[in-house]
Amino acid sequence: MDVSFKDVMNYQENPFVFGKAVDGSYFTDRREEAERLSANLTHGINTVLISPRRWGKTSLVKRVIDSNTRTDVKFVYLDVFACKSEYEFYHLFANEVIKQTSSKLDERIAMGKNFLSNITPKFSFGSDPLNDFALSFEWNQKDGTEKDILQLPEKIAQEKGVRMVVCIDEFQQIDFFSDPVKFQKVLRTVWQHQQNTTYCMFGSKKHLMTQIFSDASCPFYKFGDMMFLKKIPTEEWVPYIVSKFKQTGKEISDAQAQRICEVSENLSSYVQQLAWGVWYKTEKVVTDEFVETAVDTLLEQNRPFFQRDVEGLTSFQMKFLKAMASGVRNGFSRKEIMRKYKLESSANIQSAKKSLIAKEIIDTEEQDVYISDPLFRLWIERNVK
Repeated sequence: MDVSFKDVMNYQENPFVFGKAVDGSYFTDRREEAERLSANLTHGINTVLISPRRWGKTSLVKRVIDSNTRTDVKFVYLDVFACKSEYEFYHLFANEVIKQTSSKLDERIAMGKNFLSNITPKFSFGSDPLNDFALSFEWNQKDGTEKDILQLPEKIAQEKGVRMVVCIDEFQQIDFFSDPVKFQKVLRTVWQHQQNTTYCMFGSKKHLMTQIFSDASCPFYKFGDMMFLKKIPTEEWVPYIVSKFKQTGKEISDAQAQRICEVSENLSSYVQQLAWGVWYKTEKVVTDEFVETAVDTLLEQNRPFFQRDVEGLTSFQMKFLKAMASGVRNGFSRKEIMRKYKLESSANIQSAKKSLIAKEIIDTEEQDVYISDPLFRLWIERNVK
């Protein structure tokens, strides 16, 4: 039986969250990863989180930050996705380090003046001085200006007698700066000598992040512990989904919860989003029809994005994706595979594979390749002939 949006909102708040980092009761599993990451960061081991988009890296880091109970460890979180230049990075870095290490306005100002004395910082305030605090400075790439800023967390750590942990989201964005290798060299040169500051870097582009930290020719090669996140397994998701429905007076079967995991291939964001859609559709008891309707709705919502993604692909790349969407993950050069999907040659297959990996459309796992977005895979399977 269907129920109106108004009635649902009056009855219960949807227990599933997607489209943003989750925390508290919305956070699922990741116990081992959280323990390892927390141990690394609080004991001075730089750490790099690697995984495809929407696997929950940001949620994991924020979980570790929120769970920290040590008074001698201070966390700073910054998202550099919007940074288009070195100056914007340094500006954000200085602002967030100062704002997140002190809750007192006068202390923030003192930090800026004492620890950035060579930069002559300027301060501005809004209607709420504590929350609308902003630091600015004249950018002058000489006299160690950038190193002065990068040393800021270390200086604060020494002053306060604590360990600083700086978590940088969307770190791969630095690869789009005017001279990314030079910039990485500056960061590495300063950060590798700091004794009281630890860094956690993660981002949404697995290919770029892997290259930055795994390529021996890159400055950040072997900078820290590499954590490759895995998907949360079905046996963890199913009881989570079932319990969330039960807590809000609704019922979903294990098989139906497994279907949600199957379609989303256990990708955290899609699991939450599909469960969210099924929950809204249900008054009391979930039906198989509700689950399939939620899948169809999600595919339709994403159709414009999927169409945009395929517009820039060659016909051969589309044939290659069609083969993958049909379940082929390796052995693309076998005669029967090449004949069935009209894959012309092994050289073309390798070229398409390399290009699609660079575009973050497909990924690899040992000898297998797969389409990164499970809903995109399903859309290709249903719509591309």
